[in-house]
Amino acid sequence: MALLKTPRGLLRRLVGAPVRSPEGFELDLQGQVLLWLMRASRQPELHERGVEGGRRILDRTGRLLDMAGVSDVAVADRTVPGADGLRSARIYTPASARGRSRAPGLVWFHGGGFVLGSIESHDGACRALASLSGVVIVSVDYRLAPEHRFPAGLDDAVAATRWVLENGSAIGIDPTNVAVGGDSAGGNLAALVALALRGEARTPVFQLLVYPATDLTRSLPSHGYFRAGVMLPEPTILWFRELYLPDLSLESDPRVSPLFEPDVSGLPPALLLTAGFDPLRDEGKAYADRMRAAGVDVEYVCSEGSMHGFINSAGGLTESARMLTLAADRLRRAMSRGRVASAA
Repeated sequence: MALLKTPRGLLRRLVGAPVRSPEGFELDLQGQVLLWLMRASRQPELHERGVEGGRRILDRTGRLLDMAGVSDVAVADRTVPGADGLRSARIYTPASARGRSRAPGLVWFHGGGFVLGSIESHDGACRALASLSGVVIVSVDYRLAPEHRFPAGLDDAVAATRWVLENGSAIGIDPTNVAVGGDSAGGNLAALVALALRGEARTPVFQLLVYPATDLTRSLPSHGYFRAGVMLPEPTILWFRELYLPDLSLESDPRVSPLFEPDVSGLPPALLLTAGFDPLRDEGKAYADRMRAAGVDVEYVCSEGSMHGFINSAGGLTESARMLTLAADRLRRAMSRGRVASAA
């Protein structure tokens, strides 16, 4: 959006005084402009659009602020096994991995509250991440609620990852050097896949968790701080949760909320990113702390001025681009170490 490139002084006069969190974090000015535009255009929240309307709008708006100029990534659509038949997947192969039979790979799960989102909504983010990291990305179209409630999406995520770990060479990926990742609900699935595959002959070597949902009980303070006026307001979260869970008593089940897993030891190294103005912020940090206390190598980074959804805004928001670049850098480094280990 051209407005986001307007000089900062003019933007500040347009949107008013800085917005601060209870801890004193200042909302990124460009993010504040996005909120101002949403209010000015009277955009309804996702939950107000219904399931089909929400899916259409997220597929469209999820790509409005994609990073421009990504031209070195080859894209191919195919199917991979899910838990109940084949699932669509999109493979992003960067130029540095083309022609190689054993490139590092990342199995990616999109966000959208387990109800919305798709390969299309996160196409731009996956292209940019593949280009910047040099890692082949497999974006998986897992089943969504309410048509397919828990545990359908998780079962698909586990099955697809297991297939890549066993058959990655068929798509140019080294099956011994595979990471899992995702944002929001997809970050939840990635964390749960890593837990589910512990102890198997082949397991992921890295976790890329972007503002993951780890506690569906919503018990930590950031849920109280950011009930409204942010990109993921409380009514939308409640709507997602009610559509995803067949019984709300499952909210503290470890296969729903990884923060409730009693033992998180033995997991692969992780980068866990959160946003300062995000209801999911504190549960993301809590999960990073739990893993670190269990001996897992974890890097935790909070983009203090950002809101939920920044992975899809790298083409418009400077801080979002910085965070996507950071994620790609850490992914590239981790998978380079994985290549050395697998070669040994």
